[in-house]
Amino acid sequence: MKTKANKFGFWKIITLAILAGVLIFLIYPITRLLIQSFYNKEGNLSLANFTEFFSNKYYFSTIINSLKLSIIATVTTILLATPIAYFMSFYKIRGAKVLEIIIILASMSAPFIGAYSWILLLGRNGIITNFFAGIGLNIPDIYGFAGILLVFTFQLYSLVFLYAKAAFENLDASLMEASENLGVTGFKRFRKIILPLVTPSLLAGGLLVFMRCMSDFGTPMLIGEGYRTFPVLIYNEFVGEVGQNQGFASAIAIIAIIVTSVIFLIQKKISEKNAYSSNFLNPVQKTKLKGAKGLLIHLFVYIIVGLSILPQAYLILTSFKNTSGKIFIDGYSLKSYHTAFARMGTSIRNTLLLPLLALIIIIILSVLIAYIVVRIKGKLAAAIDVFTMVPFILPGVVIGIALLTGFGNGMMGSNFLVLGGTMWIVIVSFVIRRLPYTLRSATSTLQSLPISLEEASYSLGASKFKTFAQITLPLMMRGVVAGSILSYVTLISELSSSIILTNLKTRTMTVSIYTEVVRGNYGVAAALATMLTAFTILALIIFNMMGAKKNK
Repeated sequence: MKTKANKFGFWKIITLAILAGVLIFLIYPITRLLIQSFYNKEGNLSLANFTEFFSNKYYFSTIINSLKLSIIATVTTILLATPIAYFMSFYKIRGAKVLEIIIILASMSAPFIGAYSWILLLGRNGIITNFFAGIGLNIPDIYGFAGILLVFTFQLYSLVFLYAKAAFENLDASLMEASENLGVTGFKRFRKIILPLVTPSLLAGGLLVFMRCMSDFGTPMLIGEGYRTFPVLIYNEFVGEVGQNQGFASAIAIIAIIVTSVIFLIQKKISEKNAYSSNFLNPVQKTKLKGAKGLLIHLFVYIIVGLSILPQAYLILTSFKNTSGKIFIDGYSLKSYHTAFARMGTSIRNTLLLPLLALIIIIILSVLIAYIVVRIKGKLAAAIDVFTMVPFILPGVVIGIALLTGFGNGMMGSNFLVLGGTMWIVIVSFVIRRLPYTLRSATSTLQSLPISLEEASYSLGASKFKTFAQITLPLMMRGVVAGSILSYVTLISELSSSIILTNLKTRTMTVSIYTEVVRGNYGVAAALATMLTAFTILALIIFNMMGAKKNK
């Protein structure tokens, strides 16, 4: 009876409270966004916004551009990451651990920072561009579709790499041995046996890439020039200098929600269809590389990893260059850092504080929701599970506009929950956007824990809550910490929603970096970006130390 009372007492209250939070801070703003999309400039109910979008080639082309860019970028990242992950899983690559760290670091900054880094290299006045110009060769610059694709490919392939490498390393070695006995080796074995088994993981990583590309605002804004994408169009229509058209921006946002949702459902269906369970007790053993084959494989891996980290490395170097106004001059100094600390102290503080507050909320919610979904179950739990995954497929700009629409002047235009202009609207957006990362990790960890441990606790007289607090929660923390790493490093590099929601008091470093790049203050931008990279590395070290302690 005690267990039953707890089930329908404490946990029911928690379930209802979380559901209420989801309805208020996610469903309500999206609903308000949907309603606003049906109002024209005159304030009348109409389908004019949707009609204008689909009838105007200029607007409609943005959805085609975003889909084209995201699909091709997904393909290029898979083509780049898969062989690297395969080589590092099946062969002994020299410096493999260092290479993995570099691959992860290359992906930890916001894509737009990668874009800015590539501008320093391949911009119209970039160091590589000037070098080739000096020897009489004019190479293509970084701007436009090709430039955006380059940035996305080299910065986001690591997402596919992490999924692919885990899948390769979890393959059953007996399958490889059986294929060799049947004479199936080399590329044929990879194509016929290995690739189908790791396809779900490739699709999972590819989905992350696709969603990052679809939602990214900064990169196409900085280097897209004439290549306009969905998020850029939404942003321009919502805060446009020529004139705001919030109804039209809302309509575009609703279309973006529909498109990304369809893509997500298709990917999920394909992944479920190709699911594969591996035997972890018999992993594949790495072989030593020799001769020309070993040289070529090492060369391929080193070149790709080197190119992925090159922009960040040069960005760090640039941050120490002397400046005179907006111009780089000979010599090196800490001038850009002094300027950054003097002018952007608030942004630096906000970047450390706001993501941390959001992460605390994310961890608490992830633990509670994971337990509700996996152990409590029921219709309410299923609804929460679905709703909390919605932000995963939504562009940050859409979430930002939805929150401003819902809470800019309070709920329903009242004075209740007026979040516009406060740090709390930024924190809410952070929690909404990054909760799925930690939640998925916490949920998968809890699913792997045998329920017999909890049942044994109940049989000894412990309550459901006491069992959760003293047994289940400690065992979950490894997965929670793992998910928190990804949540936090993406929080401190968040731009898409922050640029909509922040002001001078709540501005984060990513917004400040973007602003300085647009203004042409490349030295200050480089200094801020370098500090952000340092914060990311420090966060990774701290989280890894926490994870190591949990594993002991």
